[in-house]
Amino acid sequence: MIRVTIWNEYEHEKVDEHVAAIYPKGIHGAIADGIAGEGVQTRTATLDEPEHGLTEDVLNETDVLIWWGHRAHGKVSDEIVNRVHDRVLKGMGLIVLHSGHFSKIFKKLMGTSCDLKWREAGDKERIWVVDPAHPIAEGLGQYFEIEHEEMYGEHFDIPAPDELVFISWFEGGEVFRSGCTYHRGNGKIFYFRPGHETYPTYHNKDVLKVISNAVRWAAPRHGARHVYGKAAPLEPIKGHV
Repeated sequence: MIRVTIWNEYEHEKVDEHVAAIYPKGIHGAIADGIAGEGVQTRTATLDEPEHGLTEDVLNETDVLIWWGHRAHGKVSDEIVNRVHDRVLKGMGLIVLHSGHFSKIFKKLMGTSCDLKWREAGDKERIWVVDPAHPIAEGLGQYFEIEHEEMYGEHFDIPAPDELVFISWFEGGEVFRSGCTYHRGNGKIFYFRPGHETYPTYHNKDVLKVISNAVRWAAPRHGARHVYGKAAPLEPIKGHV
């Protein structure tokens, strides 16, 4: 069983009726419902909960953390960021969605500004599969499309990805490295671009397929319980001092 925690700042849904209509259970609720299934157990956490819902106990039971943020990056406690950062280095998987590129945790792990070009106008997006053999691209074909999405474009100030899984093309002509993997310490990280709050992106079956695939890819083999090696003293070799 892979235990997944979906974190969402949960602010747009409270102040924007349009967003609330698209995501009546919050973006976190839509993702949780969309990826739940055999072998996956989901829970949610939000900014307004004590410790942002990411207590030590919650993280002890989290194999993969999914992170969505946009307007409230600065409200996230540095203590919680450091806690999540430590867990990623020890093996917890992390999936960062859409505007999470500007989150404290992603910037800390990348070590760069994560700046990019953007346009909110709602372009058609074609997400091309660059690496069809990658587990995150399983079952997707050559590409899939989203009719309306916020445009993110190059240059995207991130380190060169360990693996480039998806590249997006927008009807305005821009392209973007929209699916990138990284390894930090013992943890696997996947950044995936789609998901502006004013569009029903997290009801899209292909987007949910990518996230589900990424959960399986990012999950540590030993689960959330961290494995620490313990070396015993070497025994002397017979015949040697």
